[in-house]
Amino acid sequence: MNYRHAFHAGNHTEVFKHAALTLILEHLRQKPKPFAVLDSHGGIGVYDLQSDEAMRTNERDAGVNKVFGRPLSSAPMYSNVLESLNEQDLRFYPGSPELVRRALREDDRLIVCELHPEDGAALKQRYRRDCRVYVHHRDGYETIGAMLPPAERRGLVFIDPPFEGKDESNRIAKALKSGFRKWATGIYAIWYPIKDTTLGDSVSNAVRDAGFKNAIRAEFCPFRCDGVTLAGSGMAICNPPWTLEERLQRLCAELAVLIGGDFASWAVEPIPVDQAA
Repeated sequence: MNYRHAFHAGNHTEVFKHAALTLILEHLRQKPKPFAVLDSHGGIGVYDLQSDEAMRTNERDAGVNKVFGRPLSSAPMYSNVLESLNEQDLRFYPGSPELVRRALREDDRLIVCELHPEDGAALKQRYRRDCRVYVHHRDGYETIGAMLPPAERRGLVFIDPPFEGKDESNRIAKALKSGFRKWATGIYAIWYPIKDTTLGDSVSNAVRDAGFKNAIRAEFCPFRCDGVTLAGSGMAICNPPWTLEERLQRLCAELAVLIGGDFASWAVEPIPVDQAA
């Protein structure tokens, strides 16, 4: 499965994923204590929707085009960032590093990884003047083992891989085990595309196997799952804020109206764990 960010910027999976991310960021901002965010696959930060890559697929038509100018009551931070990047017409789309950066306060930090050399260079150039943002040209999975726990002892690990390799599920599982050993109390959010239930089940199993006792699985699909086309996407969230499940339900319900099709579906539910393990 090829899911490089630039080709899919602003599509329906990006809208769900990034709106959900801002719900976690809003929670982290509620307390004065600083927080850190580790973004494992940063991309380039902000995407030009008129670039060759974005125009080649035009996936924004089934995603951000349907929510721009129609602020999400369930995810106000997401809508605010989107509006602030664009004056009247939709041209730029914020990736996860940009959404996080705009949520940072003076003492908060963003550690963002990007392995692709050109994208990593573009990311460093974009945030070179922001002392709160640390860009690393390295494997994001390895960083989870190397840079946790953060000095702040509070924050989020955001795992958003492109799912280009066949071993992606195994790498997620190993990263979660490493993360749990080093920082069991951190929030972890893992995104995955949905064609069928395979990846979602695999990620849920990885969460259980890592040792997390409190996690939820949220999925939003504007289209019917047929095992072939990209129907939607999901997120597994470990150690979720106590209000997050309800807020994700509200987000999915709102997105179902705005960008959902005749076969739209969504679900937000706890990931069962073996309490005796």
